[in-house]
Amino acid sequence: MIAPGRAVRATLALAGREARRFFRERTRVTGALLQPILFWAFFGAGLAPSFRLGGGIAYGAYLLPGIVVLVLLFTAIFSTISVIEDRREGFLQGVMVAPVPRGAIVAGKILGGTLLATAQAGLALLLAPLAGVRLDAAAFALSIGFCFVLGFGLTSLSLAIAWPMRSTQGFHAIMTVFLMPLWLLSGAFFPADGVPGWLAILMRLDPLTYGVATLRSLLAPIPDGPGGTAGGVAAGAPALGVTLLFVAGMFLLALAVSRRRDGALPG
Repeated sequence: MIAPGRAVRATLALAGREARRFFRERTRVTGALLQPILFWAFFGAGLAPSFRLGGGIAYGAYLLPGIVVLVLLFTAIFSTISVIEDRREGFLQGVMVAPVPRGAIVAGKILGGTLLATAQAGLALLLAPLAGVRLDAAAFALSIGFCFVLGFGLTSLSLAIAWPMRSTQGFHAIMTVFLMPLWLLSGAFFPADGVPGWLAILMRLDPLTYGVATLRSLLAPIPDGPGGTAGGVAAGAPALGVTLLFVAGMFLLALAVSRRRDGALPG
């Protein structure tokens, strides 16, 4: 029987390795600092004339939670690409035969990516005053905590997709046709009210819609529809509950995929 302490040490070691890889690459550090600013500035400036939100809400304030979630998603995607690289270099095979539970390996990879994603989301949250959102210490702390939870779910999903992949090209293809639409349909760009019925259904089926709604309610009470909704869905406990179910489900999916014995997929 494997001692729990060994599993915890393995998890923390893998998480620390992900962080060290990140800080050793200066281009990734620079990108982490500039990415939130560029996303918010370009998207906000480009799309603001196209949207008129009720209640005198500035589009930059409406967009900020979506940009934070986009940063979480992008960081989750790029951090889990290392799984493909580790398999190609033989590191992953070496870790998998080590006397530690498979769950500890998966948790370590996910935790490392989540910590990086949360740190970059924190940088994006610092843009709140520029967007006209007053963010006090309590709201900032709650938002960071929620970003960690949502980032854990997104990194788990990304890991589940990357684990069986042999090439980064195949991973990028899935990212383009699956992961990015998750964000585009989340109410980050535009509210669900007034869109065609089929699109509104897709937005309500998108788990990220509830994550964006929860983060928006934490940052500021920004209603964008009847009844004080955020992103077209009710914020608060219902949205948080859906997000927690999503996070738990994605972690279990990542564990299940990592335990498959049929090897990596082609492409």
